[in-house]
Amino acid sequence: MRVVIAEDLALLRDGLTRLLRDSGCEVAAAVDDGDRLLEAVDEHAPDVAIVDVRLPPAFRDEGVRAALELRRRRPGFPVLILSQYVEQTYAAELLADGAGGVGYLLKDRVADVREFVSAVRRVAAGGMALDPDAVAQLVAFHEDGPLTTLSARERAVLALMAEGRTNAGIAEELAISASGVEKHVAAIFAKLGLPPADSAHRRVLAVVTWLQR
Repeated sequence: MRVVIAEDLALLRDGLTRLLRDSGCEVAAAVDDGDRLLEAVDEHAPDVAIVDVRLPPAFRDEGVRAALELRRRRPGFPVLILSQYVEQTYAAELLADGAGGVGYLLKDRVADVREFVSAVRRVAAGGMALDPDAVAQLVAFHEDGPLTTLSARERAVLALMAEGRTNAGIAEELAISASGVEKHVAAIFAKLGLPPADSAHRRVLAVVTWLQR
């Protein structure tokens, strides 16, 4: 797996590079701003980009803007965003095209090397990896919109889908059968009015609906 990193802090950039290389990944480039990120992806054609939310010059949302530009140029290009804080809008923007291949993790998660690398690989494969803390904040129930039709268990299943869990992983977390999870997922798709499509794509659309409520 070839990776490009965009992180302005040299210490974290070097740490991510060593961590990924020690885990068997090839770090094709490690840069410090959005423009260099775009150039590095064009040059190295990586499998995934890991991008800090805030990059020079203003340290606001330059990383997200660069990630969105990457996905505009290369639809569905896998991007994993690293952030110091939970910011719901960024995750929703990145998932808005329904293409998947998106991750949004708090920087603290890097400390768990196994889980972090697993998230990078999942995003590179076209899946999702939303931070559990972000999910916990986003799962608050609003009394409007299509999500009001979901049961409490269905909302729990949808929250775990947002973290990138497979049906087997959801079943284990909720201590229910795999067939039970499949029924809940099918009910979620039906209640949210999602059109027939491959399962992975509809999972992304369901999470987009959830994030945009």
